[in-house]
Amino acid sequence: MAADNNKILTGWGRTAPGMSSKLELPINSDWPAMLKALSSSGVVARGLGRSYNDAAQLSGGSFIDTTIWNHVVHFDPSSGILKVEAGASLDQIMREFADAGFFVPVTPGTRHVTIGGAIACDVHGKNHHKDGTFTDHVLAMDLATPSGIMTLTREHEPELFNATCGGMGLTGVILNATVRMLRIESVYMKVDTIRTNNLDEVLDLMESEDHKYRYSVAWVDSLARGSSLGRAVLTRGNHADLSELEGGHLKTPLDFKPKTIFSAPDIFPSGLLNSLTIKAFNEVWYKKTPRKETGAIHHAASFFHPLDIVGNWNRIYGPRGFIQYQFVVPFGREDVLRNSLELLANNRAGSFLTVLKRFGKSNAGLISFPMEGWTLALDLPVGPANLAGLFDQLDEMILKAGGRVYLAKDARVSKNKIKLMYPHLDEFRKILKSVDPTRIIQSDLSRRLGI
Repeated sequence: MAADNNKILTGWGRTAPGMSSKLELPINSDWPAMLKALSSSGVVARGLGRSYNDAAQLSGGSFIDTTIWNHVVHFDPSSGILKVEAGASLDQIMREFADAGFFVPVTPGTRHVTIGGAIACDVHGKNHHKDGTFTDHVLAMDLATPSGIMTLTREHEPELFNATCGGMGLTGVILNATVRMLRIESVYMKVDTIRTNNLDEVLDLMESEDHKYRYSVAWVDSLARGSSLGRAVLTRGNHADLSELEGGHLKTPLDFKPKTIFSAPDIFPSGLLNSLTIKAFNEVWYKKTPRKETGAIHHAASFFHPLDIVGNWNRIYGPRGFIQYQFVVPFGREDVLRNSLELLANNRAGSFLTVLKRFGKSNAGLISFPMEGWTLALDLPVGPANLAGLFDQLDEMILKAGGRVYLAKDARVSKNKIKLMYPHLDEFRKILKSVDPTRIIQSDLSRRLGI
């Protein structure tokens, strides 16, 4: 066991800092003994720290750095089945296997996420309406708990498997996973883009046409009002086949080597992103988009991960950081989307990045976030005095609609509201108790929400 000095940690939103002690442990450790040795202070696994909140930190406790476990255990090119250690990132996997004609089956908005983190947060992408979440493509995983190392599948230890998928790292330490990869002919996407005039228009298009596309996402102007409320840029696409490529794209159809152009320095003051600057950005972003563009060829990196071109982009919000607030409400409750956008626009609470998607059916993950319906994600800079009250109003709207917020992004919802949003929470707690009776594995998130 190796430990260095205590470290002040935050999530990607840079809020709620906590001091934790870093541990570097071999993946083949005597895990029951190691975890029980940490029982007095507690421990949590941490990958690349891309949860927006306090999910991968433990104030006064320890965190296990999983990024040192990044080896491929086995890959079968005939089936696309990959077994890989939990600290490997999606970025690493894409770079390594694109040349062989394989891509990750689900990716969130950043590729700098570990396999363990993707499972713990049960990440989703632009293709949930077609392909579900990341864990829908996980066939097996090895989980270290104080009770021992367990191999989990949907047939063997199904309850613990379903608790671990989306379980925010609280069931144990994920050591490795077996994932079914997606076969592709190129790393390019064939993309259709359309600029819509308002929320009704974008909702109608997504509802009527999303089935034609594997991937669909809408950027929404959070500050537009009146007849332009919810105006959006809707982007949809599919993986491009070789027959759809020409010129230089045909010369390098499987070349996935994206670059970070620059890294944002930690010099930006809080308040730089405010209603005025966000309104100006939204105006430019909306108007620069063609009214309609069909069949454009984009590289997968720019289509899936546009923000990854800038390293440490979260620093742009300044030292106070930002809150990412993502919720889902059932189909038929489009009024909540409209009322949420009206609330933000009327209070000049600008969201720098507002993203709308459609979710397909939920999976068996006990506290996995996605459910059938509409999901809206908001990035709001910390600072405005009315922000807490606005979030409270959003919570109430979402609760009344039968929706919920994403635990990988929540930084302030009360434990009472979380219990109402996640009806299987008590069942989840019982499973935690069975594998970790003294609750050695915990986090600032679990403490805050009483999970």
